[in-house]
Amino acid sequence: NYPNPFNPTTTINYDVPEAADVQLQVYDITGRKVAELVNTRKSAGSHSVDWNADNFATGIYIYRLTAGDFSAVRKLTLIK
Repeated sequence: NYPNPFNPTTTINYDVPEAADVQLQVYDITGRKVAELVNTRKSAGSHSVDWNADNFATGIYIYRLTAGDFSAVRKLTLIK
């Protein structure tokens, strides 16, 4: 994602090699889901989603991207 650290908006880019159901959720450091940014079928190719964290506290967040059999977890740092 960029920028990282961010305030208050960051963009998450991801590639889908073939059409797949894609989910992208954001969790706080305790593991509680705080946002669901994507939950739909996506075509093959490059995609991006913006997360506006204006209403969230400073801290570390984790996003989990799942597309078909693929899954990735990355860290986001919100600094206000």
